Amino acid sequence: MSTNQTLLLPRWLLSMKPGEGVLTDQAVLLEGERIAAVGSAETLSLQHPGAQRVNLPEHVLLPGLINAHTHSAMSLLRGVADDLGLMDWLNKHIWPLEKRWVSHAWTRLGSLFSAAEALRGGVTTLNDMYFFPKAMAEAALEAGIRCAVSINVIDFPTGYASGPDDYIAKGVEAYREFKGEPLLQFTSSPHAPYTVSDASFVKLRELAEREAMQMHCHIHETLDEVNGSLKEHGVRPLERLDRLGLLNERMIAVHMVHLTDGEIELLARRGVHIAHNASSNLKLASGICRVADLDAAGVNVALGTDGAASNNRQDMFEEIRQAALLAKGSSGVPTVVPARRALEMATLNAAKALGREADLGSIEVGKLADVIAVDLSAPECRPVYHPDAQLVYVAAREHVSDVWVHGRRVLKGRRLTRFSLSDTLAQVEDSVAQMRAGA
Repeated sequence: MSTNQTLLLPRWLLSMKPGEGVLTDQAVLLEGERIAAVGSAETLSLQHPGAQRVNLPEHVLLPGLINAHTHSAMSLLRGVADDLGLMDWLNKHIWPLEKRWVSHAWTRLGSLFSAAEALRGGVTTLNDMYFFPKAMAEAALEAGIRCAVSINVIDFPTGYASGPDDYIAKGVEAYREFKGEPLLQFTSSPHAPYTVSDASFVKLRELAEREAMQMHCHIHETLDEVNGSLKEHGVRPLERLDRLGLLNERMIAVHMVHLTDGEIELLARRGVHIAHNASSNLKLASGICRVADLDAAGVNVALGTDGAASNNRQDMFEEIRQAALLAKGSSGVPTVVPARRALEMATLNAAKALGREADLGSIEVGKLADVIAVDLSAPECRPVYHPDAQLVYVAAREHVSDVWVHGRRVLKGRRLTRFSLSDTLAQVEDSVAQMRAGA
């Protein structure tokens, strides 16, 4: 038996390859970190008798989900402050707690804990945003999950850095240390227009251009943000960023709830990507992103969970369903964002947002072997008329049975293979107990 080849034999294959629907009697051959073949199960079985066979008799095989925006370490703050508006949540609860507790070890633990939640929910790539990028990178490598690590910048001091230049220097140091790690990429990540100066935005734009990085920024999340920009800068945040040269195909704009028709047209012209965070926006009462209009305009829309302190579930299956339902409900048109489109937002669209569409987002020969199996045998998932729609409107993250990242099986029968979930959970409980005692 070849230890380098794995033959996956699902009941249904949803490759997410453009123009290709749900297939049956197909197999996928993984060889090393890549997808080596996709084709007839009978033919591939005969051609590769030595491959390790994984039978998935009631499963859909599809590309790994990509979480286009999250704050992994904030899993340690899940439920710490609920039922609040964004600025109250940040100023009165999150930022004071972060100032007191956030460290390299804290960030590493929270990131590892979130990686467990992500992998168990079929997520193979995280676009993360937080402090201590070395800790984020270490956690991702330990978990075996793919991660876009942020060089995060905010214009005021924290326990991590003294100011914008210090944030950038520390982020660049981490980037240089981990550059070349196949599971990692780095993003240039200004936090938001209300926390970052023009000078810092320009420095981060220049960094992204110099190192061929994507950018990652919260923009137009609330009306208060938009009105504050009008008062301070005389223009809405998007116009300010456009004047600074930030609106282009490198930018992943997160939230983008409050948009005019003209701004949607501008985003389409500039090639900006959107990371839609439906559940977080609803919970914080920030509003509802105009996803149907963005999609119709040709803007690339991906999906994210946001962090566990504001969602509070890092559950991409929930976000896929929310994206489809909210677009229909807010537009009054039941045909907008159909199931296939919602799945694209969590796979192909997100890969494009990260600049990784050549490697990720679909099951095709030559692409990286990031694939997941979803078991539809449970009674709540039956009957199955349309497996793709079933993934959006019926299945949940609890039905993800197996996950491969970079060709390695990191979830097997719902069990993590790279690290101990029980040990990690015990460390989380210890950390939370310390925070409670010191509160």
